[in-house]
Amino acid sequence: MTPVKILVVGIEENNRLTLNRAISNWGFVPIEASTVSESFKLFNAHRPAVTLVDTHLSNESGFELLRGIKKLQPDSIVILLTDEIRTDDALLALRIGAADFISKPFNLEEIQTAIENAIQMRKLRQKVYQLPKNTINSFSFENIIGESPAIKETISIARKVSSSNVSTVLLQGESGTGKDLIAKAIHYSSIHASKPFVAINCAAIPTNLLESELFGYEKGAFTDAKALKQGLFEQADGGTLFLDEIGELDMGLQAKLLRVLEEGNFRRVGGLRDLPLNARVIASSNRDLKKESKKNNFRQDLFYRLSIIQIELPPLRLRGNDVILLAEYFIERLDKQWHHSPARKLAPEVAEAFRRYRWDGNVRELRNVIERALILEENELITMKYLPEEFQTQGNSKYLKKDYLEAGFYFTLPPEGISLDMVEEWLIQEALDRSGGNVTRASAFLRVSRDRIRYRLRKNKI
Repeated sequence: MTPVKILVVGIEENNRLTLNRAISNWGFVPIEASTVSESFKLFNAHRPAVTLVDTHLSNESGFELLRGIKKLQPDSIVILLTDEIRTDDALLALRIGAADFISKPFNLEEIQTAIENAIQMRKLRQKVYQLPKNTINSFSFENIIGESPAIKETISIARKVSSSNVSTVLLQGESGTGKDLIAKAIHYSSIHASKPFVAINCAAIPTNLLESELFGYEKGAFTDAKALKQGLFEQADGGTLFLDEIGELDMGLQAKLLRVLEEGNFRRVGGLRDLPLNARVIASSNRDLKKESKKNNFRQDLFYRLSIIQIELPPLRLRGNDVILLAEYFIERLDKQWHHSPARKLAPEVAEAFRRYRWDGNVRELRNVIERALILEENELITMKYLPEEFQTQGNSKYLKKDYLEAGFYFTLPPEGISLDMVEEWLIQEALDRSGGNVTRASAFLRVSRDRIRYRLRKNKI
């Protein structure tokens, strides 16, 4: 087994022997360096698991050493031993990449705990670095099923986000449209693919527990805090934190999240120092957060901070023939999983029903319908027989009108209702925009006379 090496930099002579002896007793190999230049040489030669740096070196030299080590080996662990922790210096050191601070005069038990925690952290990081290629590839953009203009536009924007350094992204779309899939594709197609992707459903965890899940807590912060716990912001270090259904956060947590995003650091519950935020934050919601912010159900300042880049995921009913591509994909995958060969097919009437169905539950509803049919269907062709009841009556409200579908137009009434005059005004304005302000062409778009358009322009004061 390769010995674990600990590089010790700049320790005063009266503590050096004691510390080196203790490191040896803990089963590690101590390596000594007195100066910054000597430290770089020894680091290059031995690549230690942990570097302990005494900050009696000048701040400039200490930060130079810290920067250099992180440049040579980004996943290296550097722990600073310091007489006092000044806020500005601490923040700078944490931003550069210091893992921890230990105050002097230090005790050996505290140093041992810090080293062991650091080594454990490094092992976890190395596991992430060794993430199999097939795991990364399974979440690539190439694996997102769909050929419709709507989904292609979504993927195009997401690809640009993936290759950028943008720190916050907002995904909006109905439930079941694949927001988590896009979030993973952004992460695993970026240069941070080998770093953690950490996800949390904000609606699934009680509010009183969510803060400690996100930020972690210090030992003794509250009655049941028996030991230090890293929060999700720390676990996502260098990678991506996915906050699913962020619209469910209460106002107090929204304010704390805004501070973290604005200042670039956070603090564990019960903690006394800030830790750097070093992760891309992707948030998602099935609600229109802009509208929610206007109703004071979501902080407007947090909405604008999250939506530096906003990606809208189209509902399945607006994706045309994608519903058939997705259905065939689910059939093939499930039949392969259940060792049914060859994969079953959709009957023509089923394919037509799928194209016209509203799919209020989107891709998730489609998968459930397919799975049910595959379990119950005895034949090689999936027929209408085992589709849910709402598929059996073609004229029910769950189906899109065929002429609307063929025209590529579909409009869903919002739950709170909408003014018909407002819809009419929007359509006229859209037609005028597309026709460059030409009333004759706008009337052709809307299939009405020019006089009717002119009347509506006067009436609506457009």
